Amino acid sequence: MSETVQRQARAPVMGDVAKRAGVSHQTVSRVLNDHPNVSPKTKTLVEKAIAELGYRRNIAARNLVTRKSQTIGVLGSEISQYGPSNTLLGVEQAARAAGYFVSMAALREVTPAAIHDAVGHFMDQGVDGVVVVVPHPGTIDVLHTLNIDVPLVAMGSSGDGEFRGVAVDQRLGAMLAVNHLVELGHRRIAHLSGPANWIDTDARIQGWRDSLAGAGLTESVLLSGDWSAECGYRTGLQLAKDLSFTALFVANDQMALGVLLAFHESGVKVPEDVSIVGYDDQPEAAYFIPPLTSVGADFEELGRRCIESLLGDAGSGAAVDAGTTSGLGASSDAPLVRPQLIVRSTTTAPPA
Repeated sequence: MSETVQRQARAPVMGDVAKRAGVSHQTVSRVLNDHPNVSPKTKTLVEKAIAELGYRRNIAARNLVTRKSQTIGVLGSEISQYGPSNTLLGVEQAARAAGYFVSMAALREVTPAAIHDAVGHFMDQGVDGVVVVVPHPGTIDVLHTLNIDVPLVAMGSSGDGEFRGVAVDQRLGAMLAVNHLVELGHRRIAHLSGPANWIDTDARIQGWRDSLAGAGLTESVLLSGDWSAECGYRTGLQLAKDLSFTALFVANDQMALGVLLAFHESGVKVPEDVSIVGYDDQPEAAYFIPPLTSVGADFEELGRRCIESLLGDAGSGAAVDAGTTSGLGASSDAPLVRPQLIVRSTTTAPPA
């Protein structure tokens, strides 16, 4: 095989990039690590050479030098639900953008043994940090029993002295929903909550109660659901028999979908008879009949803040440096992600 063919057969290395761009090996390294002391002209030359050669940095060799795995362990549960699944997706995208791989573990049952086993697996992999998506209060108790020497971020928790937390302000989201209904003139606002033993359930109930109290209103109907459309449908059939309220705040869009069908079949008009607000703002919410007013959160932003917190950059406003590995471990809690109310066609003033 000729020397020319051999060169074409092997993968390009950093020296090839330096030669093509007419710069030093160190300059190429600085560009790859987004070092500030590189002129825009030189950076353009190096990036052009990288693109032409199809160069990809050797992560394995880099890990041997830095003694970092460039891997983050992500532990999740209840991933069939829209919120947890999209939270995990946001974390994965943010980690990849920051130059990290993700090792994923999904729990069928949230037990202390299962959590310890999954985190132990991450430690065997030599991960640089751990993210735990926390839908249940009991998970936080287990996190306090872990003995690991890498930083940990609890998604869905406000954090404490032992680990950092990043979360959506669920209480505020519920208040946005209820305040919207109050501003429309509703005085009897019911709530179909999520299941017990969920952090989000408790926070949304508290937001519903706080908004009612702030408006000088007494609590109306409070029913517990299980996040499913089937549960919303069954509950909607029950509620349609005795409408003691003019508005209903539903703890997620799936249950709201079931309620809409039950009300339709029972002759209850939305929003003429009852206004409905959902939660999560699933992509399909805009195509319900009628399109659903809902509360949504930016899961990509949530994931970005989580990774920034893990890397020690939370609250700094600076972008995560994909070439930096020394930031892991700095203590800081990212502020709560603020949800937004998206008004559509299921809310209006109460009937006269």
